[in-house]
Amino acid sequence: MSRTIIVSNRLPTKAHRTDAGLEFTPSEGGLATGLGSIYRADGNIWIGWPGLVVEEPAEQQHVIEQLQADSMLPVFLTETEIRDFYEGFSNETLWPTFHYFSQYAVFDQQHWEAYVAVNEKFCAAVLQEAGPEDTIWVHDYQLLLLPEMVRKARPDSSIGFFLHIPFPSHEIIRAMPWREELLRGMMGADLIGFHTYGYMRHFLSAVSQLLGYSSQNGMIEAGPRSVLVDAFPMGIDYDKYAELAVSKEAAQSEQKYREALGDVRVILSIDRLDYTKGIAQRLLAYELMLQRYPEWREQVTLFMLVVPSRDQVEKYKELKEEIDELVGRITSTYRTLSWNPVQYFYRSFPIEDLAGLYRLAEVALVSPMRDGMNLVAKEFVACKGDRSGVLILSERAGAARELSDAIIINPSDMQQVAEAMHEALIMPEQEQRQRMASMQALVQQYNVHHWVQLFMDRLTYSKIKQQTLATTRLDAEVLQEITERYRTAKRRLLFLDYDGTLAPFTKNPQKARPDEDLLQLLRALSSDEKNRVVIISGRDRSTLQEWLGHLPLDFIAEHGVWYKAKDEEWTMAQALRNDWKLEIRPILNMHVSRTAGSFIEEKDYSLVWHYRRADAELAAVRARELISHLNFLATNNDLQVMEGNKVVEVKSTGVNKGIAAGRWLANYPDTDFVLAMGDDRTDEDTFRAMPEDAFTVKVGGTGRSLALYHLDNVSEVRRTLRTLL
Repeated sequence: MSRTIIVSNRLPTKAHRTDAGLEFTPSEGGLATGLGSIYRADGNIWIGWPGLVVEEPAEQQHVIEQLQADSMLPVFLTETEIRDFYEGFSNETLWPTFHYFSQYAVFDQQHWEAYVAVNEKFCAAVLQEAGPEDTIWVHDYQLLLLPEMVRKARPDSSIGFFLHIPFPSHEIIRAMPWREELLRGMMGADLIGFHTYGYMRHFLSAVSQLLGYSSQNGMIEAGPRSVLVDAFPMGIDYDKYAELAVSKEAAQSEQKYREALGDVRVILSIDRLDYTKGIAQRLLAYELMLQRYPEWREQVTLFMLVVPSRDQVEKYKELKEEIDELVGRITSTYRTLSWNPVQYFYRSFPIEDLAGLYRLAEVALVSPMRDGMNLVAKEFVACKGDRSGVLILSERAGAARELSDAIIINPSDMQQVAEAMHEALIMPEQEQRQRMASMQALVQQYNVHHWVQLFMDRLTYSKIKQQTLATTRLDAEVLQEITERYRTAKRRLLFLDYDGTLAPFTKNPQKARPDEDLLQLLRALSSDEKNRVVIISGRDRSTLQEWLGHLPLDFIAEHGVWYKAKDEEWTMAQALRNDWKLEIRPILNMHVSRTAGSFIEEKDYSLVWHYRRADAELAAVRARELISHLNFLATNNDLQVMEGNKVVEVKSTGVNKGIAAGRWLANYPDTDFVLAMGDDRTDEDTFRAMPEDAFTVKVGGTGRSLALYHLDNVSEVRRTLRTLL
């Protein structure tokens, strides 16, 4: 029976070393809560680091046994690995880069090597547990390489990956030395999830710009596989927080804080110590509000809870000192005998106390400079019950894409944040309740359990989609069958596309001349008297004649406009018009002028817009515009618009590769072996025309194909053809 294997850097249980020995305590957090129903069911398991360095074999075995009882498998890390992999690459390279704090990023080769090694260690743990039918769900930035590592070992596995932090723009990612490796690592998954559409869009752009993979509707064509990318805003366990908020413990906690604070209104701030959270900036904004609106002095208190985090790291130590100084300055400036403007706590609070604070606060100030989602905002909403309250939320938190009834602010704009606090404090209670009710309905519906179910459903869908699009890989077994059929056949037809099939693409199409290796291969194939080797290409006839005309080959040029059997002259398939070029050429010229690096190729009866040398993202937009425009004109001009690999071609209707290939099949009816190989959409017409017993091969890409088999690249095509000799 298939299982689900969850993999994250940390397990949902933490191991602690005490005088009495090792103790194990559950971790609080949305991920542990949401996935609790999965990893404890049906033999499933959660793989991760237990939070403690354990080196003694006997002690490691004890940890394994304790965690196995709760469906967990530990991955043990050394002190050096924690320093270089976790503190180093994960938190000093990836964390600042992905949160747009590139000035803090450290690029250290030793850290990178540790990151690779630890991902390999996690991969070994996954392979130890996961069977071929199991689903593997990998989480977060510490394990970006893991999906590809598992994929290489288990090509058919169902693998999901979710990134819990932002994914930055392509311009940020491209600054990293190991950018392609990280992207390819993520691309090992079948489904890649992000909190927001914006993060998803940034990822698709990076993959397009840096790896050259195209995408449509979130589906990336990556070699022999398609990868689905989607947005899954993570929720919280709404019922847990709603019930906690009305519990006796939360009420007692609220009463305790109310007695300590007196009769003041409370603005609540809860964050982990981190430069991405904007803690210092919100203190400055609060100070500005007190300056602008002196009527709030002695009426409002900012209750600021900062949870300790990495405060031995220099940047965090400096941030802690800055926060301390700001709190001290505001307090010394505005404090009175009966009122303290800021209640500042540098420690973690029990969840019951947090619920009491959510109940107590009239305003929650959630203003990170950058945040993947921010669940504090949702927890505040869930704990308000039927009470009034106002959420002030940074536009740079993922939650802002959902909680539109919050007061949305730019956290860098101190004046706007100050005005937002004032607006929240004077907001009529009826408006507060309306806004809160709307947000509660959303947070309740799209809770963490909904998030888990949605992701797993989409992962299943992605595998089904792959299977419907997929062709079978031309492996050794299939190659043996092809070779046996080839050698026993008396007459053979080989239809071979040129660009992307026999020869690799180049930025300048005229530089894709056949090399000596290809010439020798074609000479050997075509010199066999049993063979008719047909070069079936979108290339113009003069180029094919110049490059390959000295060989005993048959030719189909310009997608079937021209054809030539060996030892014969070039012939047109049918009479065609080309006066339509006068109307179409100016449109293509306009797109060339608007897209640097693109150019027009003119053939006898077609025009081609090439954009391989253009900026990938811009060219993709221009291509969509051009195709839309040309399709509108084509309907009234008896024209056909074809999209190939980085090209858009316009030609007369009534001719295509399939019709031309059908001519050869009709001329040689006693052929008992047919092979067709091509790489793009124009070759689908060829595949469609082939007889049922033909061997059809799609080269590269993962788009829906009529071909029976696929190969990854030109090298594999040539290797396959050599096997036939």
